[in-house]
Amino acid sequence: MVQTWTSFERVKAAIEHREADRIPFDLGGSTLTGINRKAYPRLRRYLGLPTDESKIMIDDVMQQLAVVDDDVRSLLKCDVRSVLPTPSTKSSLLVPQHVEGSDTKFTDEWGLGWRMPLDGGMYFDMYHSPMTEVTSLDEVRAFPWNDPADPVRFATLKERADKIVVEEKTPYILGRQFAGIFEVALWLRGFENFLSDLATNPGFAEGLMDVLLEHKYRYWEKALDAVGDNVMLVSEADDLGMQERLMVSPRMYRKYIKPRHKKLVEFIKSRAKNKVYIFFHCCGAIADILPDMIECGIDILNPWQVSAHGMDTKEFKKNFGKDITIWGGGCDSQWVLPYGTPQQVRDETRRRIDDLAPGGGFIFNPVHNVQGDVPPENIMAMWETWDKYASYQ
Repeated sequence: MVQTWTSFERVKAAIEHREADRIPFDLGGSTLTGINRKAYPRLRRYLGLPTDESKIMIDDVMQQLAVVDDDVRSLLKCDVRSVLPTPSTKSSLLVPQHVEGSDTKFTDEWGLGWRMPLDGGMYFDMYHSPMTEVTSLDEVRAFPWNDPADPVRFATLKERADKIVVEEKTPYILGRQFAGIFEVALWLRGFENFLSDLATNPGFAEGLMDVLLEHKYRYWEKALDAVGDNVMLVSEADDLGMQERLMVSPRMYRKYIKPRHKKLVEFIKSRAKNKVYIFFHCCGAIADILPDMIECGIDILNPWQVSAHGMDTKEFKKNFGKDITIWGGGCDSQWVLPYGTPQQVRDETRRRIDDLAPGGGFIFNPVHNVQGDVPPENIMAMWETWDKYASYQ
């Protein structure tokens, strides 16, 4: 008898490096595998679906990601959903969205300032870092930190998670409160300041990252307790790569950042009520530290930035394909998906499937969120290629 696979079973098999009926497909299962609010209505119209842009909901404000509706999910055979915490409103640093000059601006619960041009803006860019003048750990501790354990964040997690797993037989990615330890330290201090801290004042840099790590502990303790035993995928992140190289040397990563990643992964897995897999987002040219990430206990890497230096899919599969799952990497989002012809998108997608799919360990998604300038013809050329070559049967 031929097995009928649920999305939950299909994704679990892929993570366990087994071949299910087909490669799982994700669009909108996380704030890293979604679609920009400007590309989404064009895709809906292309698919012949009702489209009222005023009713499109936003899944992630900073990135301006659209909530992927059930009709699109059904047509595109999506296998994953997202469960995100409810934003807290307790922080004294919050400033709601408002128009200032030619921009829409807001300040988030960390005190980070974000702005997006009124004319043609696709997403918010950071323009203000609140800790640029901080020089001591006493000042770090005195900063008006938000509350990662605010009960409002977790009030509806269980209800939403149970519906997805029990009723829909679909896995979900349990979302984070904030981005990575290293990444948020960069944001709070400013990139130049924090990179200089690591080089010239590492005790201060480590102290700041430890405060952020403790924030992570407090959030995950509550979030994992809230959802109980139905969670399979837990989202973490830290962007460490640029186009050609890492932001820091491999030595510096191993000395200062890796130990904190390892502690975080161990904490999450120890607090979960069942076995969970860590879905870890890290862009850029990160091949040099992939063995370190595997040593940290990371199960899934999102994405695999095929356009960055040293990020060859065939070499990855040969060397690490049995050690870590790739979630994303199905089509180059930097050049081919937005600017290629539909045939170039098909060729690129077929190549990545051929490299990454054998033996499982691959969930299909392009390299990152589908950006606002990607034409629907290219999105569907990618999807149709996946649909044609996804079967393991």
